[in-house]
Amino acid sequence: MQSKSTGGALGLDFGTTNTVVALADGAGATELVEFGSEDPHSSVFRSALCFWEEERAWQGIAHEAGPWAIEEYLQSPLDSRFVQSFKSVAASPLFERAMIFNRIFRFEDLGRLFLQKLVVHAGGRLDERPRRIIVGRPVEYAGARADPVLARQRYDLMLQAFGAELHYVFEPLGAAHSYASRLSRPATILVADFGGGTTDFSVVRIAEPGAVRRCIPLASAGIAIAGDQFDYRIVDRLVLPLLGKGSHYRSFEKILEIPGGYFADFGNWSRLALMRNRRTLDELRRLQRDAERPELIGRMIALIEHEQGFPLYDAVGRLKRALSNSDAAQFSFSGGGVEIRADVLRRDFEHWISEDLGRIEAAMDRALEKAGVEARGIDRVFLTGGSSLIPAIRAVFDRRFGSERIATGDELTSIAHGLALIGEEENPGEWAS
Repeated sequence: MQSKSTGGALGLDFGTTNTVVALADGAGATELVEFGSEDPHSSVFRSALCFWEEERAWQGIAHEAGPWAIEEYLQSPLDSRFVQSFKSVAASPLFERAMIFNRIFRFEDLGRLFLQKLVVHAGGRLDERPRRIIVGRPVEYAGARADPVLARQRYDLMLQAFGAELHYVFEPLGAAHSYASRLSRPATILVADFGGGTTDFSVVRIAEPGAVRRCIPLASAGIAIAGDQFDYRIVDRLVLPLLGKGSHYRSFEKILEIPGGYFADFGNWSRLALMRNRRTLDELRRLQRDAERPELIGRMIALIEHEQGFPLYDAVGRLKRALSNSDAAQFSFSGGGVEIRADVLRRDFEHWISEDLGRIEAAMDRALEKAGVEARGIDRVFLTGGSSLIPAIRAVFDRRFGSERIATGDELTSIAHGLALIGEEENPGEWAS
């Protein structure tokens, strides 16, 4: 059997929506890190930050992360900046910096501040630096003109304070290691990881227990479509038309459509909070003066000024969860002087995301083709990630592989668990990507 390291390996699943950390014990077992000093503990740490001005804080700006960021925001939404889904800009050359309370934050700055608070809330479990950190990464990064080299540079800067040996591994390969621990016989598996920003696939051959190398990767593929994109489809249908999308304004005796960039930014969780700046709000007020329906642009301004990104995200999430369990549900949002109520059928939501599902299925086909394996050659399909619970997604795999070959479970924690297992191997660099 392949020798193991002496321990001290950490699996880090830094996700668009949630972050999970697992520690390996050096003897083939792992344990999830739980956060919080009071019950109930949770091993899922929300990938979010909240900033507010405080005279005693460093450079006058204090911050929190995870569920504590949500608490701080809810206590004083108008005096804070809530930032979520910031992983989605890691590979984007279009994102250079965020301006928060007149201070510049690069991606790596946001990441370091996030990890600092994650360590604090781990209750001492992460005070000692691990010997190895195995970091999950998507097969294909989210963002326009995504640059994986840029993402690696930013991740390295974000993690340099840990001072450990770093390895980057495709996230579905981490999930494959986790799922392999359930299997008692050889199998060829397809792992489908549905995150917040990306959907990733890996085809992996699992050897019998006790083999020198248990998991053998055959191919991977991915696409920058996942939970946040499904959220956008809901916002685009139910919210943006009420904020002026598709309406017009007058410019030098011409009637023009309101520029779509404002609505694209508003429907993107990583960019919405950053719209609360003087330049953007001044531009929107000028549009409002010239708009045929100024009250619509006024609603958008109100939502931005009243920092309503998180409540809107929460309302969208409630709708998605309700539609996963029922054929119909109500979308309900109230904030910033804006109220929206809409009855939504599951079949309508499935129609809104149908094109996205088609592109996701095409990415799966690329993984199978690269691996040289047909659907009938897959013994088991392991679905992981929060969006894997959406019935329309499950239906794709039932249709292609049959429900009897589908496995689920530990949707939010399997990747971190598997990454920590990889960290115990003698040469985790074999898995690096």
